[in-house]
Order: sequence, then C-alpha cells, then structure tokens
Amino acid sequence: MFAQPLSIPSARLAAFLRRTRRAAAFLALLSLAACQSLLPTARETTDGPWETYEDAVAAIEALVPYRTTMADLRAAGIDPETTPSITNLTYSDLIARFSPGAAVRPEDLDRGLRDCFMAGKRCRGMLVAASKIRQRRVGNFWADTFNFRRQTDITGWRFNATIIVVDDVVVFAVHGGQPTVQDRRVARNPLGPLQSFGEALGSQLAK
Repeated sequence: MFAQPLSIPSARLAAFLRRTRRAAAFLALLSLAACQSLLPTARETTDGPWETYEDAVAAIEALVPYRTTMADLRAAGIDPETTPSITNLTYSDLIARFSPGAAVRPEDLDRGLRDCFMAGKRCRGMLVAASKIRQRRVGNFWADTFNFRRQTDITGWRFNATIIVVDDVVVFAVHGGQPTVQDRRVARNPLGPLQSFGEALGSQLAK
C-alpha cells in the first residue's frame, strides 16, 4: 500500500515540531553562552605609565645615558615618588645585583656600571616593573561550578627594567620581560565537590 499524503492538520503539526526543535536548539545555544559568561575572570595589573609592552620598551630605549636626567624621567612618567611599580635601589642593592665576579675585569663592564661603582653613595637605581595579566576561566559551566574540571587561560605581558642614576643623570638602563604571556591551567577532580573531602580523608588514613 502506498503511504497516504499528510493531511493538513498533520502537515501543520510537522511544521510546528520542526519550529519547536529549532527553537529548542537556539535556546540551548543561548543558555550555553550565558553559562560561559558566568564563569569568573580576574585581572592582575601592576600600575605603570604604559598600556602595552611595546610602550614600555620604547620608553626605556629612549633613555640616553649621560644625557637623560631625573627631570626627564619624571616627565616620562618614571617617577618613584608617584609610580607604585618603581622600587628604589640603594648603592648596596646595585653592588649585590651588578658586582662582577672574579672572572670579569672591571674594564669589561659597561661604562655606566663602572661609574656607578666609583661614585659610591652618589649612585642609586630604580627597579621598574609593569604588567597586565588577565585570567579567564573557560570550559563547561557545570563542570567548573561543581569542581570536576576547571580551565583557566592566562594572557597578557610582564615588563621589568633597571635604571641607574649618578648625580641625577642616567648612566645605565637595561630592560627585559615577557612580551606575550599565554598559559593554560587545567585542574581535574574526579570527585568534583567531594574532592577536598576525599583528599582530607586520605591524609588522615595515611597518618
């Protein structure tokens, strides 16, 4: 026997079911996106005068030894009095950080370092640190919420520089850091919310 064509009510029902399935799929995707947005994010920022790693590098490389003054540094936003990310270094700190070993001859040192060591307490330094780090939890909302699996993506940059000054004139500057931070941390807990209880119980039984 040949299948009978759908009656008008049956055709309407089939169309209704198709629309319902599409709506349910759309709501599921919308719910998933909403759950993703509920995962926590965090920012770790060391206050500094620069918005990007490239800005920080350009600022330090613009310093000209024996020409750049403390007034120039302050005008560029590099001021230990107003910038919390700058640490003052004493002459003793600089000796501990840059003093050459027995295998290095004093004449092989950078001129700025030699002049600093000869200047004694007239020499001082600044340790500049700047960073912008973002931590964002990604993955399944329910697995994260109930502590079965937590994935954190870490992105951003870190920068550091050392500036040495003798008599308010920059004699030495060097910089380094991490221009691109891109890490991922994944924690898996088979017991989910009971994981900490299981670990505590295991440690008690091991005693």
